[in-house]
Amino acid sequence: MSGTEQNGCNFSSVLIVDDHPLFCDALAMTLRAVAHIGEITTAARLDRALALLGQGHDPDIVVLDLNLPDVDGLDGLVRLMAATRAPVIVISSMTDSRLVAQVIGAGAAGYVPKHSQREVFRAAFDALRRGERFLPEGHAPQEDGIAADTADALQRLAMLTTQQSRILQLVCKGKLNKQIAYDLSIAETTVKAHVTAIMRKLGVQNRTQAVLLARQISFASVLHAEGERA
Repeated sequence: MSGTEQNGCNFSSVLIVDDHPLFCDALAMTLRAVAHIGEITTAARLDRALALLGQGHDPDIVVLDLNLPDVDGLDGLVRLMAATRAPVIVISSMTDSRLVAQVIGAGAAGYVPKHSQREVFRAAFDALRRGERFLPEGHAPQEDGIAADTADALQRLAMLTTQQSRILQLVCKGKLNKQIAYDLSIAETTVKAHVTAIMRKLGVQNRTQAVLLARQISFASVLHAEGERA
């Protein structure tokens, strides 16, 4: 059930996905104070968050930082939303209006600048409880939503498993199968099998096309593309 479908719900548990321990501690204190959240779980990486959800962890809401060690762009958001029925709200230090629009267009329940005052967090969770999406002050809803090419790339990338996403990230860095096998401590034949599966799921013919598709949802590409259309 998405954030926009929840009416009058109460959030008692949250999963915070952020790799900065001090910020996690501060955010946990804030959410306990302004949103009366009792149960707080944290994950420093997307793959850890996905593992928790896969093991049956069922938070009422997920708080996601876009800048994670194992994520580049918006695919982490989409993969997280696919793994849970809980609404996902993004809390990020990036506040560019084009990125905010893309995040909301991709399905996030809200967007809160990372260094907002407590009252902003209170307002965000109050909005989510009413079944509304929350946008930071000065950001208006975008009628056009997410660009068609970006939406298509996100949909394809959301089909990848956690291991396949790791391998694709290494492919994007220009690493060969042998190097990827070493980095992930798996057999080279396993890497080859994953790469084949990745290309099939993405609907591409080679590694170069896979990299180009992955880069469609990187932050730089999102902002550049939106800038060209502005």
